[in-house]
Amino acid sequence: MTDRLYYHDSFLYHFDAEVRSVVQTPRPALILDRTAFYPTSGGQIHDTGWIVPAELATNSAARLRVTEVADTEDGHVIHYLEAPLKNVQPGARIHGEIDSARRRDHMQQHSAQHVLSAAFVRLFNMPTVSFHMADDYCSIDLQSSDLDTPTLTRDQIESAERLANEIVLENRPVDVRYVTRDEATQLGLRKLPPAERDQLRLIDIRDWDLTACGGTHVAHTGQIAGLLLRKSEKVRQGYRVEFVAGQRAVATARRDFSTLTETAALFSAHIYDVPQQARKSLDEIKSLRKQAEQSQDDLAAAQAATLLAETPETHGRKLIVRTLTGRDLNFLKLLAQKLTRQSPAAIALLATDSPQPALVFAQSPRQPHDMAALLKQTLAPLGGRGGGSKDLAQGAAPHSEGLAAALTAAVQSLTP
Repeated sequence: MTDRLYYHDSFLYHFDAEVRSVVQTPRPALILDRTAFYPTSGGQIHDTGWIVPAELATNSAARLRVTEVADTEDGHVIHYLEAPLKNVQPGARIHGEIDSARRRDHMQQHSAQHVLSAAFVRLFNMPTVSFHMADDYCSIDLQSSDLDTPTLTRDQIESAERLANEIVLENRPVDVRYVTRDEATQLGLRKLPPAERDQLRLIDIRDWDLTACGGTHVAHTGQIAGLLLRKSEKVRQGYRVEFVAGQRAVATARRDFSTLTETAALFSAHIYDVPQQARKSLDEIKSLRKQAEQSQDDLAAAQAATLLAETPETHGRKLIVRTLTGRDLNFLKLLAQKLTRQSPAAIALLATDSPQPALVFAQSPRQPHDMAALLKQTLAPLGGRGGGSKDLAQGAAPHSEGLAAALTAAVQSLTP
C-alpha cells in the first residue's frame, strides 16, 4: 500500500520517497512507497508535477513531468511519466514536486463542492449523488423529489450560491479527522460511503458539513475565495449544476465579461442590454427570412409563368430545359414545382452550375415518364448521386463539366 501523504497535508508540495517498482510499458511509470500526488478518484482529477532522482534534485533539467496519477487495484498509486527515468531501479530515492497551482485549484473546487452540496441539502433537501471535476468546470448531480423540488428554479440556484458564498466569507475551519465506520454512523454525515472500511477520513467544515472524502481540501473556507454557479440542466436522477470556484471563478467571470463587452460593442449597447438587442436582431432575421422566402416564391412563380408562356406545346407536353447560374438546389426545386403545378403538360429538366452543380427533373401529374430513373441515368456519367419519385427527382454532381451534355442526353431520352 502506498502511504498517501496528501491525506494529512493538502498543502504538501514537495516530498521524498523510495521507488518500489518501475513500469516501462505501455507507459513509463513509477510506484513509490509514499506520495503526495493525488490520483484521480471521488470525482477529483489527478495532480501533475515532476519527479527527479534524489541526487539530482537541484538539477531542474533532470526532472520528468508526471502526466497522470491513478490508483492500482492492489491499493498503490502509480505515477505515469512523460518519459522513462534513466537508471532508476527499485530502491532508488526520488524527489517529487506537485504542480502547486493545479493542486490549489483542485482544493478550491473540491472544497467548494462540499460547501455547495450542503447548501442544497439545507435549503431544498437535495442531496448530491455525484461530483465531477473537469479542467475548466465542475458539476454536481442533485437528487430531487417530485414532492420537494419538482423543478430547480433560477431563484433556488441563486439562493444556494448566495448561502455557499456566505460560508466562504465566514472563513470556517476545514478539519480532517479519522473515525471508525461505526463511529461515523453516529455523527450525522451528509453522505456515508457504501464501501466497507475500517477507518473513514472525514472532512469537517465547522458547523456546516461533515462527510467522508479522500480528496484534497483547503484549511479554511475563505481559501475557496468564492463560488459561481454557471448553469443547470435536468438529468435522469435529478438536476446537474455546473460551478466554478476560486481563481477559476475569476477567470470565468473575466471571460464572460470580455465576451459580453465585445458583443455589446457590436450592438453599440451596454452589456446589460445585450439580451434585448439579441432578441431584437433575431426577430429582424426571422422577418427578413420570411420576406426572402416569399420573394423566392414570387420569383419562381413569375419565372415559371414566363417559361411556360414562351415554350410551345409539342406532342401534348411543354419540355422546359434550362441551366441557371447562381441558383441553388432549393430554388431549382421550387421552380420545378411551380412549372408542374401551373401546367398539366410540363416537363422540366433544370440544372445549376453554381454554387453547387445540381439537377432537378420534374413532370406534371399523369405525364408518362419516370423522373427518378431519368435523373439517375443522367447523373451516372457525371459521378453524381440523387433520387426522388416518378414526378420529382433531384441530385448533385461533383463538378459542372459535362453538365450541358448530360442535359442534352436527357432530352434525347424523352424524344418520342
